[in-house]
Order: sequence, then structure tokens, then C-alpha cells
Amino acid sequence: MTAQILDGKVIAARVRAEVKTDAEAFAKAHGRSPRLEVVLVGEDPASQVYVRNKEKAAHEAGLRGSVIRLPATTSQAELLACVEALSADADVDGILVQLPLPAGFDAAAIVDAIDPQKDVDGLHPVNAGLLSTGGKGLRPCTPSGCMRMLREAGVDLRGKRAVVLGRSNLVGKPVALMLLEEHATVTIAHSRTVDLAAECARADVLIAAVGKSRLVKADWVKEGAVVIDVGINRGEDGKLSGDVDFDAVKEKASWLTPVPGGVGAMTIAMLLRNTVDAAVQRARG
Repeated sequence: MTAQILDGKVIAARVRAEVKTDAEAFAKAHGRSPRLEVVLVGEDPASQVYVRNKEKAAHEAGLRGSVIRLPATTSQAELLACVEALSADADVDGILVQLPLPAGFDAAAIVDAIDPQKDVDGLHPVNAGLLSTGGKGLRPCTPSGCMRMLREAGVDLRGKRAVVLGRSNLVGKPVALMLLEEHATVTIAHSRTVDLAAECARADVLIAAVGKSRLVKADWVKEGAVVIDVGINRGEDGKLSGDVDFDAVKEKASWLTPVPGGVGAMTIAMLLRNTVDAAVQRARG
């Protein structure tokens, strides 16, 4: 068996086209386009690239907004004041504070200050709570992208054994809850899991999100499993790799996401989706 490739670029383009159509409909109905404000603190090179890509994608999708660039010398109080002002601005639909913040910031306090209805990263405790209880709220972008990819592949999750490798608040925990919503039987595995390889090898659907290059080998994967690789790791040679040993695993999996060009491409697309959804929800009152 050779895996079919789940092309994140193709699926992301489809999501962006949907978002553009919905943004145009919103503008026609409300006299303004949805607005996304991104806050960037400091000069981290990776964050600069991510934010630039988000800004470009937002404008291409017909969203308004800007990047608020603050120096690394910005204080916690100043950043909180910025976020609180955006939360209070009725013309702003989505707020994203680019993480990680420079050393010395209390990131949790900053996220908590975002209006949950504008929390397009889906990280506010209110949105996390709504996800855990099955309520409607804004959801983290990367897990949402994983779920969209599974739908695009036609994967029926009902009764399937899903293993999530990683337990972060950003990916592991929320994607496990989303899989549960689709009636999968879910295990969260991590660095303390006994016989990690064997646990992963039981999965019909394996989502790897630990940030360790090529950790998942072929013998970690069940024949015919669907494998979603969330990891993005940069080697000393500058090349990107995922958490999955792609060349080996593609001979066992039925579906497999590449790195780059897989889940990473979906994250920004789902951010745009969240922004339009937030605008629509806010307009309904």
C-alpha cells in the first residue's frame, strides 16, 4: 500500500475561496468587511514570517485589518491595554496575538483579556470550555484544519480508534475533543505513555503533534491507518520535516499529510474561517 497524500495546499485554497465568498456576502449585508487585527510583539523571525503570511491571506480573502507591531520592550500592561482596546472596538471582529510572546510576558493573561467572541485563535478559556462541553464557540485553527482534512478524505470517524500523539492546549487536547464529537474512541498519548509505539500502532487515525522530527516510524503505524502530521521541525540544514517519518510511513498508511504542504497550510485558512464566523456571530448579537 502507498498512501494517498492529503494535500493541505489544495484544501486550504478551497477553504479560502469559501471564506472570500462569505466575506463578500457579509460586506453586502452589513456595509463593511470582516476585520482581523493581529498583534505582534518583538522581532522573532519565525513570527514575522507567520504574521506576514496571515496578513497577505486575510487581504486576499477580502478581510480588513492590520498588523499592530509592538517592540519587545513593550510592557505587560501596555500589551494588555492594546488587547483590551481591540476587544472594546465594535469594528473589530477578530483578534490574534502572535505566540510565543517574548520572555517575560504572561501569555495566559493576554489571551484571557481577548473578548471570547473575537478570539480567532480559539484559546480563550471560554472557548476551550465551550469545546469541552460541546457548545458553539471559536475553535483552535490547527485542530480545525485537521478535522477539515479528515472530512475531505471522506474518513468516517464513528467507532474508529483515534490516537493523538501530544497533549498541548494548542493542538492535542482540542483535536481529541473534536474527534470525540465525531464519535471516535480517542486516546491521548504523550512522553509518559508506556510503550508509546504500540499505542500509536493501534490507531485507525493517528494525529502526531509533539514537535519531534520523524519520531513516528513505520512500525508505529497500523496498516491502512490515516496519519495526520502536525509537526513542523526545522533541521540544521534548514529543511522542514514533520513528526512522522514520511518516506517510511507512506508505505503503510492509507492517507498521509506531507510537511510542508499539509496541516500547516490549513492553519491560516481556518483562521480566516474563524474571523468571518466571528463577524457573522457578532452581527447576530
